[in-house]
Amino acid sequence: MSRAAIIISRTDAIGDVVLTLPVAGVLRSLYPASRILFLGRSYTKDIIAACEHIDGFLNWDEWRALPVGEAARAMAATGADCIIHVFPDKAIARVAKKARIAERIGTTNRIYHWWYCNVLVRLSRRNSPYHEAQLNLRLLAPLGGRSDYSLKEIGGLYGLTRLAPLPAEIAALLDRGRFNLILHPKSRGSAREWGLENFGRLVGLLPRERYKVFVSGTAAEGQLLTPLLADYPFVTDLTGRLTLGQLLTFISKADGLIAASTGPLHLAAALGIHALGIYPPIRPMHPGRWAPVGPNAQVFVKAEYCEDCRRTEDCHCIREIKPEVVEGNLENNLFL
Repeated sequence: MSRAAIIISRTDAIGDVVLTLPVAGVLRSLYPASRILFLGRSYTKDIIAACEHIDGFLNWDEWRALPVGEAARAMAATGADCIIHVFPDKAIARVAKKARIAERIGTTNRIYHWWYCNVLVRLSRRNSPYHEAQLNLRLLAPLGGRSDYSLKEIGGLYGLTRLAPLPAEIAALLDRGRFNLILHPKSRGSAREWGLENFGRLVGLLPRERYKVFVSGTAAEGQLLTPLLADYPFVTDLTGRLTLGQLLTFISKADGLIAASTGPLHLAAALGIHALGIYPPIRPMHPGRWAPVGPNAQVFVKAEYCEDCRRTEDCHCIREIKPEVVEGNLENNLFL
């Protein structure tokens, strides 16, 4: 069955969107003549624009401000005859039904999908042993997708090739004589954090003749990073200086990135650079579900399963990962 246009709906955070891009990659291989559209939030638009598998971005922030009927007319005007609710949202499901999208795919574990969707996939994420990217792809079963995509396969499906040019003054910061390493210490509350003390100790351990170190984040996060930047004035501060599209390009031109489970970590993995993630061993935020996926991605996590920090934001099981271990891994894999 041919399809004129397919909408992928994922309206949450940057990392979640990155791990949904392989859905577009598989759809492009299954339906090369169809238009692939992505319904997302304004702040993820630059990521969608960079993906070669996607033909257009639909802004849910604009549509959700409209009356339901107007939003439905806007969705119908795209010509889409299929929508995949990768991230379940009752309002979007309602709009899609009112827009009379012919094929509306959702999961069985959302009650409202039984009313608004007409193709249901049995899928529960909470206790699944599969990675988030693999779970996303299982929603393609009704469209001919497989149920057994390996993480290695997924690492080649992102399609982040349409990169925006960097301002000359930002591009000039990269040092081709050294390993350009980006540290992204904060997570805007989306993940357990390793802590500024650990990032500072790591910077102190890295040989300056081999590494040029950058710190990235929002302008607001830059204020929180003042102690780190004050202690290590040779670190280049990128906080608040780049758009998301420019950050994407800068990451692609760097050599490595270290962060907790954040959007920039998943971008680094998708772009193929060394992506080193620091994770807690707590379900469902453990790396089995949320590890970066890419040819040069790696995670650090305590071997012991831990529940101590489930109800706190200050997670001792992630902070106990020693900077010496991270630094030693870098040295062994990159320079020895």
